[in-house]
Amino acid sequence: MQLYNTLSAKEREALIEKAGKERLTISFYKYAHIHNLSIFRNHLFVHWNELDVLGRIYVAHEGINAQLSVPAENFSGFKEHLDSIGFLKDVRLNIAIEQYNKSFLKLKVKIRNKIVADGLNDDTFDVTDKGIHVDAEKFNALIEDPDTVLVDMRNHYESEIGHFKNAITPDVDTFRDSLDVIENDLADYKEDKKLVMYCTGGIRCEKASAYYKHKGFKNVFQLEGGIIEYTRQVKAQNLENKFLGKNFVFDHRRGERITQDVIANCHQCGAPCDTHVNCANEACHLLFIQCESCAKKMDDCCSQNCKQIHALPFEEQKKLRKGKTVSNKIFKKGRSEVLKFKK
Repeated sequence: MQLYNTLSAKEREALIEKAGKERLTISFYKYAHIHNLSIFRNHLFVHWNELDVLGRIYVAHEGINAQLSVPAENFSGFKEHLDSIGFLKDVRLNIAIEQYNKSFLKLKVKIRNKIVADGLNDDTFDVTDKGIHVDAEKFNALIEDPDTVLVDMRNHYESEIGHFKNAITPDVDTFRDSLDVIENDLADYKEDKKLVMYCTGGIRCEKASAYYKHKGFKNVFQLEGGIIEYTRQVKAQNLENKFLGKNFVFDHRRGERITQDVIANCHQCGAPCDTHVNCANEACHLLFIQCESCAKKMDDCCSQNCKQIHALPFEEQKKLRKGKTVSNKIFKKGRSEVLKFKK
């Protein structure tokens, strides 16, 4: 029984290009009680591998969080398999606004302690006692209410390129950081304000809404389906779109264009830009915003030092990386001091 990838990312990319068939980028999540994680993980891998599903899927005792792509021609088979799993029957699927056939190049189903790293002790509150879900139309009405406080539950590098008008956008690196920051900043509004939250697809708000109710907030709401579903409903129902810019996504696209507004800037020259890239120096790989002009000037790197390393022969680069870890720098997400115009 095959439980691992047999192709490299480059080999898979070549096959996708050769096939020339449309793929759908999809995300979904579901909180549920899963007991035998190994059996569940293996079950998903075997069935989805047969359907040529690619993506990043986390399973934990508290549920599943999935970002993946599936050939359009296999979508019905994929949906049938989901519906055959009790707690996933009719689960809401967020289908990407902008399709990209190479959004994922491997199938990774991983067992985690949590489906979102929140750092919370779930035994202290009821995670099912969540906030009120609202659709796009109700969300638009709510955020025009002067008694509403609108909060972006995403990280700084996400909200930097796109967010809702008048939203509070915490300058944080992680979801866990945002929970305490928001509670402290809004401590005076627990009784009389409506706390309205949103995120990419809804999963962070699902946990955060229950947490904030536990912390004493009386009126808690969340945008159902997140920015992805909001955009779909706005287009389908011809509603006013109150989102500005791009929606950051966690695949090779790194962003979906929601409106033509460019609200961010190149971290190297300051020009209007909202294109996230990873530094071409594999020993750095820093996520940052870079315009086309700087990309050409810097050879897709974040600094002169990285540019020099990137220009070295591949074997010399490998020697420089040997025995070193750069994960902390990778996840600084644009915090590097070499970026003159970082947020």
